[in-house]
Amino acid sequence: MHIQMSNIHKAFGTNQVLTGVDFDLTGGEVHALMGENGAGKSTLMNILTGLHSRDQGSISIDGQEIAFSSPREAEDYGIAFIHQELNIWPDMTVLDNLFIGKEITSRLGVLNQKQMKAMAEEQFSRLSVSIPLSQEAGMCSVGQQQMIEIAKALMTKAKVIIMDEPTAALTEREIRKLFEVIDSLKKQGVSIVYISHRMEEIFAVCDRITVMRDGKTVDTKPIPDTSFDEVVRKMVGRELTERYPARSPSPGETVLEVKGISGKGRFENVSFSVRAGEIVGVSGLMGAGRTEMMRAIFGLDPLSSGEVWIRGKKVSIRKPDDAVKHGIGLITEDRKDEGLVLDFSVRENMALPNLFSFSSKGFISTRKEQEFVDTLVKRLQIKTHTTETPAGSLSGGNQQKVVIAKWIGIGPSVLILDEPTRGVDVGAKREIYQLMNELTERGVAILMVSSELPEVLGMSDRILVVHEGRIAGEVKGSEATQEQIMTLATGGQ
Repeated sequence: MHIQMSNIHKAFGTNQVLTGVDFDLTGGEVHALMGENGAGKSTLMNILTGLHSRDQGSISIDGQEIAFSSPREAEDYGIAFIHQELNIWPDMTVLDNLFIGKEITSRLGVLNQKQMKAMAEEQFSRLSVSIPLSQEAGMCSVGQQQMIEIAKALMTKAKVIIMDEPTAALTEREIRKLFEVIDSLKKQGVSIVYISHRMEEIFAVCDRITVMRDGKTVDTKPIPDTSFDEVVRKMVGRELTERYPARSPSPGETVLEVKGISGKGRFENVSFSVRAGEIVGVSGLMGAGRTEMMRAIFGLDPLSSGEVWIRGKKVSIRKPDDAVKHGIGLITEDRKDEGLVLDFSVRENMALPNLFSFSSKGFISTRKEQEFVDTLVKRLQIKTHTTETPAGSLSGGNQQKVVIAKWIGIGPSVLILDEPTRGVDVGAKREIYQLMNELTERGVAILMVSSELPEVLGMSDRILVVHEGRIAGEVKGSEATQEQIMTLATGGQ
């Protein structure tokens, strides 16, 4: 299947998102689509698959001009889109999610559970996925939900698969398996549009790359003819001197200390501390218990035993309100369901944890609130038409910046960052890293959970490695290697 998109324009109200984009995809190629958050990548693919209509331009498939009226029509034609924000029905089983809207029935309309189960098991086997089909999808990890979405797309016999940040929530083993599947699909003539901010993956798996900036196509090149630095320069329109800004930590007093904390069935007898001005990275395989520890410290999930101390004083944290009162902020890994109220505006989301700062005698000062929001939008370079724009309409990376902004606003003494740069472009990542450095220079203690080993190594002063719900070891950031961390994460010494 050969797809040609020419001079595509799209505006939402007065916000011009695409201004003349060209993109083409040939049969059996993996084509990277890169650009900063808000560059228009997802919008372009949503136009291709019929979710949005184009204002101007043409789309042709195998030489025939075409315009899909819905994603279902595009899927029936052989184009599947695996979105960055997962389309999972949490209260339904894994099997039901795989076949929703495509159920296999007998002539009498009875579900053919046996055939659907066999097809699902075959696809899961192909992906080396081990998830009970009868399990509720909401009980699966984010990584497992991503694999369910990939399996669902592959079961449509698609000729083109669009993958938007497909590895953001996957383990190293799952990523390797996904790359094997992509290679197998290429050999079968299936084309992949690969949208990712992970530069290493682009150069490992893709054949060509198209770079977008500010709603326009900047360049299209074969991967062997370009470089990391050139792609970054075209994406952001400037040079990035270093991927990870230099740190000069001078840790102060211990701000947060946990002693022997356990969460029933999730983690056990965990102890560690974080000092003022320090970034402590938390690494480990998905499912090891990293996120569960952070949620319990913040009061989202219960502790079955153990103690939490803030600045040398034992505290009781039973709910998030308690954590916030003690100066703890948490940026969750799931921004869509836990980090934002998608229907609320950017302003409302950023102001939510900070309303006390703008209130006097029960009244909110709208002037102070707006000044606060405007300052953070400018500081984090959040791309939004206005601060009244619904958060759900922003790109994934800009949504992440809104989540970060709202917790910075409370002036935390401890900031827990769970996958802080997931789905964020390389330029915005550096801005977040610089912001982390600024916060630690002000004495904020940071706990950073990340699945990206280069990020953990590049930004951490100390690294805690988690294996099966326990701290398997601690490594100095300046001395750590990927091999050390992976050895500890997999149960080695």
